[in-house]
Amino acid sequence: MRIAVTGSIATDHLMVFPGRFAEQLIKEQLERVSLSFLADDLVVRRGGVGANIAFGMARLGLDPVLVGAAGVDFADYREWLTAAGVDTAAVRVSQRLHTARFVCTTDRDQNQIATFYAGAMSEASRIDLADVAASAGPLGLVLVGADDPAAMVRHTAAAHALGVAVAADPSQQLARLDRDQARELVAGAAWLFTNAYEAALLSERTGWSRDEILRRVGTWVTTLGEDGVSLAAAGRPDQHVPAVPAQAIADPTGAGDAFRAGFLAGVARELPLEAAAALGCVMATTVLESVGTQEYKLLPAEALTRLAAAYGSPTADAVRPVLDGAA
Repeated sequence: MRIAVTGSIATDHLMVFPGRFAEQLIKEQLERVSLSFLADDLVVRRGGVGANIAFGMARLGLDPVLVGAAGVDFADYREWLTAAGVDTAAVRVSQRLHTARFVCTTDRDQNQIATFYAGAMSEASRIDLADVAASAGPLGLVLVGADDPAAMVRHTAAAHALGVAVAADPSQQLARLDRDQARELVAGAAWLFTNAYEAALLSERTGWSRDEILRRVGTWVTTLGEDGVSLAAAGRPDQHVPAVPAQAIADPTGAGDAFRAGFLAGVARELPLEAAAALGCVMATTVLESVGTQEYKLLPAEALTRLAAAYGSPTADAVRPVLDGAA
């Protein structure tokens, strides 16, 4: 299955604050917040949800097509992604704007405060998914990730018009979507991805209850952090897949993207849903234990050992063929 991954392409500026944000917030003064957090560490990494997910898929042996907009500074990043196995031919490169920036500070409790500058991402709506499909060959799935809202709506409509299954992953952009946009992104999706907070926000944005959303999608995948993941679909009991325990959390940034890469790689290889979720979980934990979203080392033998410990040998055996193709 050829997967097109639409979504942001960005540079991540990741900082660590040694204290707790909560200790700096005064309940009676929340209307007038003016705070500065002195960070102990700064790293600059490649990121963006579209690029992160495509990179993870490529590490698992897939040939994903990255669909997004980058800036005049994209040359080195393109070389990195291409070397990893990501097809970047469909990336639009702006002639005047810089690649998007994600600036994030993480405290000692793994809470995060972040700012995102869209930059070249504002041009993503100019990409025609039909042209991408014509150039890249038949697509089996289009993941619509966080991007310029107009691009997200356009890509969703184009995928439906092409008869290609959609994985809806609005994530950080939910807060920017109006009701009509949120409904257009969700309705008819084969897969819907949220975390627990976004699940509640999605109901508020769409005006639909959980049951109403489930009637409009195939499977709703909700990531629950250290509690794993929930798989829900209309007419069947929810499935819960626990997380793969982390040895030491280095940085939570990108763990959700890695889960999506692993899960959809499992779907593309026709794994049972629980095995696909398990693959997503071991990918997420691998990223949790690394700093940066694309600098992790995926060691198939180690991943299989962790899968067997967390879920048993049958699940590890089911996932083995996917990890055998990992780079």
